[in-house]
Amino acid sequence: MSEFTHMNEQGRAKMVDITEKSATFRKAIAHSSIFVNKKIYQQITNHKVGKGDVLAVAQVAGIMAAKQTSTIIPMCHPLPLSGVDITFDWQLHEHENQELLITVEVKTKGNTGVEMEALTAASVTALTIYDMCKAVDKGMVIGQTYLQEKTGGKSGDYKRDNN
Repeated sequence: MSEFTHMNEQGRAKMVDITEKSATFRKAIAHSSIFVNKKIYQQITNHKVGKGDVLAVAQVAGIMAAKQTSTIIPMCHPLPLSGVDITFDWQLHEHENQELLITVEVKTKGNTGVEMEALTAASVTALTIYDMCKAVDKGMVIGQTYLQEKTGGKSGDYKRDNN
């Protein structure tokens, strides 16, 4: 386990200096999900939500969030993102609630990784779905949000063990 790098010699918060780090290709994949009732599932899949196409709006919100991560996470560096892709996959269950899986992939060529951008995008995507559907049911549950994998950088590659 490495030590925290966001503290200066006085023990106060600082932004990590990445000046000497090499610009390399970096990619991160994050996941989140949201559980919705069958009525919301039907409305989303049949494009019957009064606020518009829920998944299209959530996808744009997630992309915008990835691009703005450094403005809301204090120690994140602003990064020139070269790609953000968000996909959805319904996991249908026999019980009342259906699960929408959200996968976000973020890419850059830069001096630091894009894990926070991917995680922020996944979170905001789920929150946007909640916001657009809350008039129907406020009981939706946002599921676990986590980093699935990342490539590039000094710390090397990471792939989550899902077992």
